[in-house]
Amino acid sequence: MTSISANLQAVGERIAEAARAAGRDPGEVGLLAVSKTWPAEAVREAAAAGQRAFGENYVQEGVAKADALAALGLEWHFIGPLQSNKTRPVAQYFAWVHSVDRLKIAQRLAEQRDVHLPPLNVCIQVNVSGEGSKSGVAPADLPALARAVAALPRLRLRGLMCIPEPTGDAALQRRRFAELRRLRDDLAADGLALDTLSMGMSHDIEAAVAEGATMVRVGTAIFGTRDRAREAVVAGT
Repeated sequence: MTSISANLQAVGERIAEAARAAGRDPGEVGLLAVSKTWPAEAVREAAAAGQRAFGENYVQEGVAKADALAALGLEWHFIGPLQSNKTRPVAQYFAWVHSVDRLKIAQRLAEQRDVHLPPLNVCIQVNVSGEGSKSGVAPADLPALARAVAALPRLRLRGLMCIPEPTGDAALQRRRFAELRRLRDDLAADGLALDTLSMGMSHDIEAAVAEGATMVRVGTAIFGTRDRAREAVVAGT
């Protein structure tokens, strides 16, 4: 068994254990393997172990991998900050975008999504921590944005995403994730049927699953520690 395959198995076991501890069906929680900065061969190795959904943060890198691995029929998720001048390739190559945080981005994705492709699944990123340096819509502005995004053609609003500040405080971790779940439930009460909570990463899978995550985004625990120098180069392209 390769290290990536073994890591995928270990992450799957963590998710299943967390779900059972929360009284949930492990099948309710999907795993998104975050492959940013890792070469296409690492993705191929994970795919050979059964992983189908992969998350990318950088447009050019993600598109290159999607092209290189097109024969594998993988599902590509864009999870990073998205600039308005880079929406077209995302609309063309990705099945999901988790990081919509303003209407202009959603409008451009809707306009640029090929009518022959299935609707683009989108999540709205919410800044649940209130950090000035973090992307994401403020909770108070979420309802108006959600209604506007849900009305756009060629998009399907699936749910919400968050990236809380890193913390070793387990109670705080859970409060941040509980806030995203509460916001999703409030939107559902207003008539928006959302089925996705994209939350939780390598260090806080258990807290996210306990609070209702339906998709966890895991990179380091699968592929290993990223090369920060390489990431700086990739991010600048």
